This record gives sequence, structure tokens and C-alpha cells, in this order.
Amino acid sequence: MKRFIVVDGLDGAGKDTHARFIAERYLLRGEKVVIRTHPSDSFFGRKAKKSLLGRGKINHFKASIFYFLDVINSLLRYYGKADNVIFVRYIGGVFYLPFVFAKILYRFFSTILPTSQYMFFLDAEPEVLAERVARRENREMFENLEDLFRVRERALKLLKGWHIIRTDREIEETRAEIEKILKNLDEFLA
Repeated sequence: MKRFIVVDGLDGAGKDTHARFIAERYLLRGEKVVIRTHPSDSFFGRKAKKSLLGRGKINHFKASIFYFLDVINSLLRYYGKADNVIFVRYIGGVFYLPFVFAKILYRFFSTILPTSQYMFFLDAEPEVLAERVARRENREMFENLEDLFRVRERALKLLKGWHIIRTDREIEETRAEIEKILKNLDEFLA
């Protein structure tokens, strides 16, 4: 069985941590796993990261374009190439755009890009996310309380068919919820 798993969410939600947890689950079963975190280490990913560390509308636009190209590059290289392909940050990048654009692009991308029943959006209160990202050395342009409130509101309005998982609780509770969903999906889709 091949799985396309998406772990998305706002900055500080625990995407990389929980993607590794999911990967470990399938590795222990002897399955191959590929994790692609966006922005990645590709040419487009490096350009997206550089733009995210900048300020202003031009960097916002550049970050969006390079992020999209980075995701497309990863899809072309890895989609369907392993038992499990886990994308950390996928189409959730559109939530950082103004709502009218986010709505249009989310519908467009969720129609033309691969999706699956294994799509997780990690959610937490913006104050918790802001506290987590405040510990980082290099902060991206959207890693502030005001933007976290705004982007979270957009995301929760637009997400349909995703598993929304709260991460502002004990990590064991979050992992237990994810494990239960994975187990049910694996049994149902087997």
C-alpha cells in the first residue's frame, strides 16, 4: 500500500516532530518512508527560505512563488516513489496570502495536486505558536502573533476533509490521536 501523507500547520505547530513520529511508525513496520519538508533544500526551497527571512511585499510574493515551485519539484521527484511519502508543508502555504487569493488558490491546488485521506493540519492557539517560534534564532516574516491569528483563521475557514489535530496539549495526547487516525485509515484502506 502506498500512502501520501501531508503534515501541515502554522509555524510552531510541531509539523516536523509529528512527521518524524509518523515516519517512525511505518519504518518500524518495515516500510520505506520519504519525508519532504518545505521549503526544502532544493534550489527553489533555498530561494523560498531566503525570501521568508526578508520583509516586504516583494519577499512575500517571491516566497510564495518559490515555495510553490519547491512543492511541485518534490511532487515530481518523490510522489509515489516509496511506500510512504510524507510532505511537511504542502498546500497550506496559500493560507499566508490575503484571504481572497488564499481561497482561490486553495481550491485550485486542492483540485489539481494530489491529496489523500492522510492529510493532517496541526493546530494550536496563536499565543502558544508565538511562544514556540520566539525561541528560534532566525524568524520568518509571518512568525508574529498578529500574522499567526490571521493565518490560522484563514486556514480553519478553508480546510475541508483534513484531520485537524490540536498540538497545544501534551504531546502524548496528540500522538495518540494521530496514531488512532492512522490505524483506522490503514485498516479501512487496506
